[in-house]
Amino acid sequence: MSIEVHNLGPVDYLPTYAAMQDFTAARTADTPDALWICEHSPVYTQGLAGKPEHIFNPESIPVVHTNRGGQVTFHGPGQVVAYPLIDLQRAGYYVKEYVYRIEESVIRTLVHFGVTGHRVAGAPGIYVRLDDPFSHAALTGPLRPTDRFLGLGKIAALGIKVSRHCTYHGVALNVAMDLEPYSRINPCGYAGLQTTDLSTIGVSASWQEAADVLGQKLVMHLAP
Repeated sequence: MSIEVHNLGPVDYLPTYAAMQDFTAARTADTPDALWICEHSPVYTQGLAGKPEHIFNPESIPVVHTNRGGQVTFHGPGQVVAYPLIDLQRAGYYVKEYVYRIEESVIRTLVHFGVTGHRVAGAPGIYVRLDDPFSHAALTGPLRPTDRFLGLGKIAALGIKVSRHCTYHGVALNVAMDLEPYSRINPCGYAGLQTTDLSTIGVSASWQEAADVLGQKLVMHLAP
């Protein structure tokens, strides 16, 4: 069964979150999988493990508590947010493999734009070398655990929820956005973690172009 792709465009976070929950609660064994691609107004979202001390100064940006995994992150204009709504039991793979496939989709999207994305053990999401994002050399292990983000910027954040083997929430890829709101939080719960986007590292891509590529890669890599 193929994944139905829906480009929602700019939408507020809360109604989209509610719609994902409703879709997942109502789906049956015959409901087609879906991929929702959208862009949100500025919002901080807290995961189940989220700690209030990781948000310093939200000012006018709302903070929404969610049921996804992970800590706090920021969504805003210029970021492609993708929500795969997948029946993992039907797809035939488990949560760990699902996360790997989403990360691989982001890595392949970055390759399309000439950028090398990296995984960091124990820290879901995708990172790039800030000094040379186009270098294809593999990351070497840090000398100390506290150095694992040294020289890296997070370009894609991931947070998921699985209910009755069905997924919602998803992944956010930073394309060309105002990164200032990240300075008001510990992104994903990591103090001092730098965030970046395609624009900052020298890639000129429109939101739609990045959304189209990421959507294609997710459909390909999340297939059963």
